Amino acid sequence: MSPEGKTLLNIIILGLGFMVIFTAFGTCGNIEQTVIKSFNSTEFHGSGYTSMAIIYAVFSASNLIAPSVIAVIGPQLSLFFSGLVYSGYIAVFIHPYTSSFYTLSVLLGIAAAVLWTAQGNLLTINSKDSTIGRNSGIFWALMQFSLFFGNLYIFFAWRGKSHITGEYVLYNKLWQPLWWKSLHKLLNPVVFLGLFTHIVAFFLIFLNIASDAPVAPEEGTQMQAFIQPSVTVALICSFLLGLGDSCFNTQLISIVGFLFREDSASAFAVFKFVQSITAAVAFFYSNYFLLHWQLLIMVLTGFLGTITFFVVEWGVISSRRDSDYDSI
Repeated sequence: MSPEGKTLLNIIILGLGFMVIFTAFGTCGNIEQTVIKSFNSTEFHGSGYTSMAIIYAVFSASNLIAPSVIAVIGPQLSLFFSGLVYSGYIAVFIHPYTSSFYTLSVLLGIAAAVLWTAQGNLLTINSKDSTIGRNSGIFWALMQFSLFFGNLYIFFAWRGKSHITGEYVLYNKLWQPLWWKSLHKLLNPVVFLGLFTHIVAFFLIFLNIASDAPVAPEEGTQMQAFIQPSVTVALICSFLLGLGDSCFNTQLISIVGFLFREDSASAFAVFKFVQSITAAVAFFYSNYFLLHWQLLIMVLTGFLGTITFFVVEWGVISSRRDSDYDSI
């Protein structure tokens, strides 16, 4: 096998491995709060939002040590041991206790930092400047299939059940834009599409779901949505969010890997540090903020994030015109 074929195979294996891990964890995250509400009892009073806030808070702090862990044991073993912790977190739902639930949340935060830093390191090692955009797209597409398979299982497993409700998240395939080259040089169409699809999804969610849905008890909401709630609209929103998520992440992974090729582990650790802090804050306020305020925050931060990405990319293009850097 040629060196190019071997590195491509490594990227595919990496994507498939993450797909398997996040088929379990991603699906768990989608339904966690709903499931917890259904079995809260005298021995268990956990909160899915609180668990996710703990995970991402620890995730952010653990990014400070993740590069050192990878330097000592290597990215392959880092992925292996982190995957074991992800499995342990899922297993805690077999018979949950509040103490074990939150303890595994802390451990998972540490494992997540190591896992994602190792992922960025391996992606960079197996890519050139001219292929990192393609490879990040392949990886992200394969990983996002986890949400298709995981939620497809939930769809059939919960079909006909009246005491548990959930969201069905079905999305994602690799997207390759076909835009004019001049527009691509001025305004990255992939990132712009990511922003556009998110804004459309947020607007449809605002219309389709009652404002008190994030904080409503198991019995249901007290408010009415602007339109009759529709599963079809919810699925469209899921697709749009998945497409937008892929647009953002493939470009972010690509540009970080290009700029910090010689120190990719540390660069991806910092990247995940900032990302996990904001995620922890979002999961924390999800316990208290009504839906329309949460959507407003995401719209504003979405615009801000897109603008800052364009500023960085314009700087890369203007300073390295003779390089092989290219987005998807």
